Amino acid sequence: METEDAEMAPRTDNLWLLKSIFSKKTKVDGDADADSKDSRNENHPIPFLSPHANSVVSHCSKILGVSTNELQDQFKEELPDNVKQPPSYARNFLEFCSYKTLHLAITRPNYLNDKEFRRLTFDMMIAWEVPGIDSDLIDKETASCSNQDTEGEDGWSLFYSNSTKMAVQVDDKKTVGPEAFARIAPACPVIADTTTVHNLFDVLTSSSGHRLHFLIYDKYLRSLEKIIKFVQNAVGPQVIANLSLAEDEIVIDVDGTVPTQPVLQHTGMSAWPGRLTLTNYALYFESGVGLYDKAVRYDLATDLKQVIKPELTGPLGARLFDKAVMYKSTSIAEPVYLEFPEFKGCSRRDYWLDICLEILRAHKFIRKYNMKGNQQSEALARAIIGIFRFRAVREAFSVSSSNYKTLLCFNLAESLPGGDMIMETLSSRLKLISPSAEQRDVVSSPKGSRHPAAYMTLIGLKIVSSKEPALNSQATCQGGDVCVGESDPLEDLLKQLKRDTGMAEAAQATVDQVKVEGIDTNIAVMKELLFPLIETYNQLQRLASWNDPYKSVMFVLFFSYMIIRDWIKYMLPSIFLFLALVMLWRRYAWKRRQLEAFKIVPPPAKNPVEQLLTLQEAVTQVESLIQKGNVILLKIRALLFAVAPQATGKVALVLVLMALAIILLPLKYLLLLAFLEFFTRNMALRKESSERGLRRVREWWTRIPAAPVELMKLEDKKKK
Repeated sequence: METEDAEMAPRTDNLWLLKSIFSKKTKVDGDADADSKDSRNENHPIPFLSPHANSVVSHCSKILGVSTNELQDQFKEELPDNVKQPPSYARNFLEFCSYKTLHLAITRPNYLNDKEFRRLTFDMMIAWEVPGIDSDLIDKETASCSNQDTEGEDGWSLFYSNSTKMAVQVDDKKTVGPEAFARIAPACPVIADTTTVHNLFDVLTSSSGHRLHFLIYDKYLRSLEKIIKFVQNAVGPQVIANLSLAEDEIVIDVDGTVPTQPVLQHTGMSAWPGRLTLTNYALYFESGVGLYDKAVRYDLATDLKQVIKPELTGPLGARLFDKAVMYKSTSIAEPVYLEFPEFKGCSRRDYWLDICLEILRAHKFIRKYNMKGNQQSEALARAIIGIFRFRAVREAFSVSSSNYKTLLCFNLAESLPGGDMIMETLSSRLKLISPSAEQRDVVSSPKGSRHPAAYMTLIGLKIVSSKEPALNSQATCQGGDVCVGESDPLEDLLKQLKRDTGMAEAAQATVDQVKVEGIDTNIAVMKELLFPLIETYNQLQRLASWNDPYKSVMFVLFFSYMIIRDWIKYMLPSIFLFLALVMLWRRYAWKRRQLEAFKIVPPPAKNPVEQLLTLQEAVTQVESLIQKGNVILLKIRALLFAVAPQATGKVALVLVLMALAIILLPLKYLLLLAFLEFFTRNMALRKESSERGLRRVREWWTRIPAAPVELMKLEDKKKK
């Protein structure tokens, strides 16, 4: 593959040079010679491919400088037998040609700026959906668009040597589905990443019925190209001097340079405008407008127990506006509040919160799995390129991050159920990176050694430079993580987690539907739900009251017998087993399709004033319960420290007798005594003596003093 790349580079340069030297009028003979040469090397359609797949493979062969027959031979020689089976042979061959072509296409500088490259990748996705001759063909009427020439007669591209003969011209009728996008787009690491490719597709197709149109795809790539150009030109000598950037530190984004959209840093009760800069290692804030002071650095790379979260800010320290990000770490005495003022919403704040958390979590991931060298660079590069995509979508389509699932890899793993498995799988993939290994071909197995694709993409885009010459020489020759006919473990895991997340979201939707408002209404719902337990408790209370002596005697004898025979230990397992059998019967034998709604009779509606009074009464009752609990704890403290010596002596004697009883008597007899004492106290024979004994205990408890409590006023030394 390296030989093919080396041969292809001068070939494309020579074609470009010839195109720029000869005009149309002076190259008639040359065109005739070229046409005769093309006729000799003409690629014949492959029988098992659809017309659209044939056209894409034909253009791939021209870009690679080999015939379609040679591509078939390479496919048979280089790939294992399991991807050459008839059901998926056509699609895998198309993937093979597409990946090899994209592997070479990204060697061109500014390839995202070439519309023909964008059309080629989209055509690959269309062909991926209809690869075989038996596939459902796209409407042939769209072929009438094939004579459109968006680049003009003199336009030339490495990807389509003659734009008037494009086999698959994209129009409004041709759209792409999620699977095709997920298989082709990650082959170019800057366009998509395997971890977030489905979320990216959902964003791009949010208003088009879950089908991707070329106009949207083209707009996304053009926006992405602008972001990359900004980053390439962001670091100048003045910026480096003012921020004191490290050698491998790059600027990811800057905000606060426009006077109408400042960034405010709150210190105490004052706020200062300035410029905020995010790099792959830290946040920098430079106070000032136009002319900036020395930057203050807030580290994101070192383990300083950093906390970054949304926060409320306002003038003079008032907490009024939810438009700020709070940064706190052990390296600074007080938290720092960075406010992003805007008239409507808090999209700026949300964007900066997301990208700062992405860099912070990327470094946490690196520390957790002890990554060094190129593994660390690859993890950071994935976070950086993810931020580029996030920013491109935000600027191209003016959408807020709250309207879609995150496009950032490490934020996704933090928020997604089972995200820890994503990080474990990603770490196992990054550990396969070996900078000394030979260059891996794009069609090799994902189980072999790997190159840092995202990091080498940043090198190829001239955003970073590597200290290793091997990586610099290979940076423009490295494709994405996808492999022909194979889905890596990360992709399979993401599909499983997506199904689980869908189930969790559906369950959460039912939770949101059953939430009711009002204290009285919620209490009514809870009483109905707990009705079986409340009714069981009431029945036990009736038995313990001995209003029906016959039932009470039978219950005491039965339960005492269970305790004596030591059957009580089987009581709880029997309840669990009974509940399990009921649930299984409901699942397999109960054929009712849908569970009936739980019917609740709500209490009479109350106006806002009555609801406030009810809330106040509930708070008062809770306060009273807490006070009683505190009194009990303070009296126990007084007994422990012998504030009342006589009471303490009696309690100590009772504790000694209880300890001897526990040591000498079997547990079942102790349990039997406790049950009989509690359940027979309302018998006719014991009721009077039991009431007298309880009264004496209450009187004794009343005479015990509470331990003293002193409330101390905390001195506020915080600077205002």
